[in-house]
Amino acid sequence: MLAHDLCARIQNAYRARHQKIAVNHSTQNLGILSILLRSGFISNVTRGTIAAPSPAAFLTDTASDAQKRIWAELKYRNDLPALHHMEVISKPSKRVFMELAELRRLCTGRRAQNVKPLGLGEIIVVRTHDAENEWLEAREAVQMKLAGEVICRAQ
Repeated sequence: MLAHDLCARIQNAYRARHQKIAVNHSTQNLGILSILLRSGFISNVTRGTIAAPSPAAFLTDTASDAQKRIWAELKYRNDLPALHHMEVISKPSKRVFMELAELRRLCTGRRAQNVKPLGLGEIIVVRTHDAENEWLEAREAVQMKLAGEVICRAQ
């Protein structure tokens, strides 16, 4: 599953006022959702199956890879969605890789390549080449001095 599909699903779920959303189980989806969780855009992330969020059912031998899902609980403040907009930056047709200096520019409010700078309450998801910290928020990547592919942004 591509990042743009995850972005669209999350935005559509917020617009339809859903409480939970289920997306295919992949390391990319898990990485992006965990960053959204740490940033306060969603309230919970659980593994499960098509039927329900259940870590026990996820771990059973009867659950095939096609049935495994990641369930995310969406967050609302004063009856308004916590996440207003989510867009993809790096596409399969045009990948956007940034060096550490370019990521630092984004985080300090300046444009880098064709990417707008980070605004207040906004995050950018970065995929690094570090195996332990593959999925990071842009500020975390700068702090750890890791460059990588700029995947998407959320506000």
